Amino acid sequence: MRRVRSGVASLACLTVALGLAQSPVLAQPDDHPADKPIQVGTDFGIAPFVIRTPSGPEGFSIDMVKEVARRIGRPGADIADMNMSGLISALMSKRIEMMVNPFGITAERSERMLFTEAYLGTGNAFIIRRSDEMKGVADLKGKILAVNRGTISDTWATDQAPKVGFDVQRYENFPDSVQAVITRRAFAALNEIPTANYAASQNQQIKVGFAEYTGRNFGFALRLESVAFRNKVEEAIECMKRDGWLVKNYEKWFKQPAPKDPALTTIFPGWGPPGFKGHDPAPHTPKCS
Repeated sequence: MRRVRSGVASLACLTVALGLAQSPVLAQPDDHPADKPIQVGTDFGIAPFVIRTPSGPEGFSIDMVKEVARRIGRPGADIADMNMSGLISALMSKRIEMMVNPFGITAERSERMLFTEAYLGTGNAFIIRRSDEMKGVADLKGKILAVNRGTISDTWATDQAPKVGFDVQRYENFPDSVQAVITRRAFAALNEIPTANYAASQNQQIKVGFAEYTGRNFGFALRLESVAFRNKVEEAIECMKRDGWLVKNYEKWFKQPAPKDPALTTIFPGWGPPGFKGHDPAPHTPKCS
């Protein structure tokens, strides 16, 4: 009889353990404290999304996350400067609550992170010296392409380099990859279209030689368990689309009329980016004050 009781007890313990192991991880109350600033991370070297100034970071993403904080009732945002390779580890270790870099939504990333719906569309843009020419990806053959380490640009370059026949140089930040082009260490620097267009508008030594929209979009990234907080942030973004705040912020920082980009104005169905893991199709109407 002892063996039977022992076996039953062991089985019960195992069942409980398995049940706990299979239960979804939930955000803890102190992960997103309502009475404290939102802890966010971004790379300060990606103008005009984030610009380093003597008084602190400024830019499109900075104004956007501060406006999100205001709309969800958080007292501002504390913004940490991190390069791309350090942002994900900071998010996963709970040193930050959210990544506000211009961060592309991908299927691979959505396996590890939870995204808000898209707020800006993008694609591949190749910065070259003003005296050079580039008509397409094939023009990279036999040349060197500079990328920002750990970005979608890095992933694209790694995949395409053996197919097209170019070499890849990796840098810790976007300005260094552009400098590699200016100093002829690289033929081109690859980055997102909005970032590359802005950089070219600020420096007469470079231009965007070739660009292609890929259907890729930017979204804020959070931990997988932060579903309720993601939805609060997303609702604020939806309201910023509805009342035109997001378009005005784009025109303020990019110094040009907003493009006909659905992500800037469309309130997408459900929560999160449709078609990606983490999307909740439950319909909702944003409550905008």
